[in-house]
Amino acid sequence: MNSRLIHALAWLALSTASTSAPAAEYIQGVGALADFSADSESFNIRRMGVVLLPNFTHADFLGGIKYTDHHYEQNSWSRDGRQISLLYRQIETATANGMQLEAGVFSQGQFDLLTADANYRTPVAEGTGLELFVNRDWVETAAALDKGVNFTFGGIALDQVLNRHFTLVGVAGLQNFSDDNFRNHGRVKLIYQPDPDLGLTLQLRYRAYTSSSSNVGGAYFNPNQYEETMLALGWRQRVNGWMANMTAGAGQQKVASDPDTPTLLLELGLQSPVKNRSYSFRLRAIVNQSASFNGPDYRYNLLHGEWILAL
Repeated sequence: MNSRLIHALAWLALSTASTSAPAAEYIQGVGALADFSADSESFNIRRMGVVLLPNFTHADFLGGIKYTDHHYEQNSWSRDGRQISLLYRQIETATANGMQLEAGVFSQGQFDLLTADANYRTPVAEGTGLELFVNRDWVETAAALDKGVNFTFGGIALDQVLNRHFTLVGVAGLQNFSDDNFRNHGRVKLIYQPDPDLGLTLQLRYRAYTSSSSNVGGAYFNPNQYEETMLALGWRQRVNGWMANMTAGAGQQKVASDPDTPTLLLELGLQSPVKNRSYSFRLRAIVNQSASFNGPDYRYNLLHGEWILAL
């Protein structure tokens, strides 16, 4: 990993964070994260990280540096990676408008990669929100990591409030892989909310992508066309400032010209009061069934937690 780049990121994080909030609100924080995932193809990932925050105003307003240790394994194969990133987050909690940024260097095997995970959301009209996003990272399969295959995924999302019950969300994106494969992504979500006080939503979701190349040497799952339609139930409830949420969905997927097969999704989340200035805690769990190399019954499980304590 390039030490000059690491030092530059550290300096930028410290200087940016120290000027991102008024002096009266300036406090510091330290944190940790743990991330575990496993799938039905015996590919397991463990991530452990630490965070230094010269600015920790609250969970949606912070800046600093994160170091993450990555460990991958599948049967007798294993790989370790190290990543150092600049963090910046400035979001209006009530509206979700604002910016999040994580940018850094990720080294694994003999490869180094400049990584990014950023999004910016802003209102553009009454009831209309615009979001721009970009993500750059490794393709996380054993074959892709051995070859150093990475991707850059960028796009735009628009959400439109139709009336007090319905919201429509559309996403368009382009994913560029380092092996010269391109994917065009499209997603649409129609959200029905019967009563805001209930915290319940009914969601009709559709997503699709097409790939420019059908031959990626088995580095990752890559049909020339993929479609999924899903009906999901969402629930969100706040108790004493703590936010709990759940999404459960079932749908149908179509991989190229294969027959339709079922998909499933369960996502759970828990978050401490966002504007608590003494600590922040977030927990997320995902169980997903979709398609992969070995057929339509691929299963993926994720558990992610992060903690921040003010100093």
